[in-house]
Amino acid sequence: MALDHYVTLGDSGLRVSPFCLGAMTFGEDWGWGSDVATSEAILSAYIERGGNFIDTANAYTKGHSETIIGDYLRAASLGRDRLVIATKFFANLYPGDPNGGGASRKSLTAACEESLRRLRTDYIDLYWMHLWDRFTPIEETMRALDDLVRAGKVRYIGFSDTPAWKTAQAQMLARFKGWTPLAALQIEYSLIERTVEGELMPMARELGLGVAPWSPLRAGVLTGKYTRENAGDANPGRGRRVTDYLHERTFDIIDELIRVADVVAAPPAAVALAWVQARPGVTSTIIGARTLEQLEQNLAGLDVRLTPEQVEALDRVSEPQLGFPAGFLHAASTIMHAGATVNGEPSTVWPMAPASAGERY
Repeated sequence: MALDHYVTLGDSGLRVSPFCLGAMTFGEDWGWGSDVATSEAILSAYIERGGNFIDTANAYTKGHSETIIGDYLRAASLGRDRLVIATKFFANLYPGDPNGGGASRKSLTAACEESLRRLRTDYIDLYWMHLWDRFTPIEETMRALDDLVRAGKVRYIGFSDTPAWKTAQAQMLARFKGWTPLAALQIEYSLIERTVEGELMPMARELGLGVAPWSPLRAGVLTGKYTRENAGDANPGRGRRVTDYLHERTFDIIDELIRVADVVAAPPAAVALAWVQARPGVTSTIIGARTLEQLEQNLAGLDVRLTPEQVEALDRVSEPQLGFPAGFLHAASTIMHAGATVNGEPSTVWPMAPASAGERY
């Protein structure tokens, strides 16, 4: 696979690269990240390899991430239509202003105009709601997004970090009202964070949403650079987003990740990315890089092909504890099929089922 082996995003016709370049690291305004020159070099390397999908947000590095992308595109004269630019609304960049963030019509419309200005473009290809705003009716948000699409300022819309039930409500509302439907879902997904397999991933497949996992390496934890021996000395820029997960389950996952990486002769990060990208429902995995070296290590994940046995080993060591009713539903085939095989899936006889017709009332 290569960056220019494009895939369609969910049920839409939008063609995107299998790895999306995340721009959260563009700018040093948060005390970590890439300076402008390095950010531009990363953009150049990604685009030269055929990549076309860039993801940012209004809040990333206080708006500097969008500005870096906009300035680069203007100076490079690449042709705006060649790229798929995604950004997000929700975060408040105006402390003290209650309407400066969230998903109300007033807030998201203003955020869109500001993002267009920073990105130096007249349209956004994919506009994400960054998080769910529980204070705004979802009807208001979806209608306002539909208006932006009809005005030509946005091409496609998606949700990030929103509960499955609220996302499903929004999608069905849009379909019944004839508004622009959601094309994609952005969620955290990695060997460490798999609880999305309970509700969010099945919902996305059912409702035609392309999934774009973020933090597939858990802020660098799955690169293998953190070990049992050095965990106590770790002082990462992302703070507790890293240190809270340096525990025994994580190190068991890393051990297996390194074992598989040695077999396939690839960096652990590449193996972790290959695992995520191959999950059912995933369209384009969001990779982040502070250096060109990190970008190349991540892109190596496109060349990794894991065997079923290797996938099974990684699945087993990272198996999540899913919430109800996920565990209970494992018994569904037995209860409804009582020993029959349906769609290639065998079942056992339900112990509480009648043994013969004579036992039925």
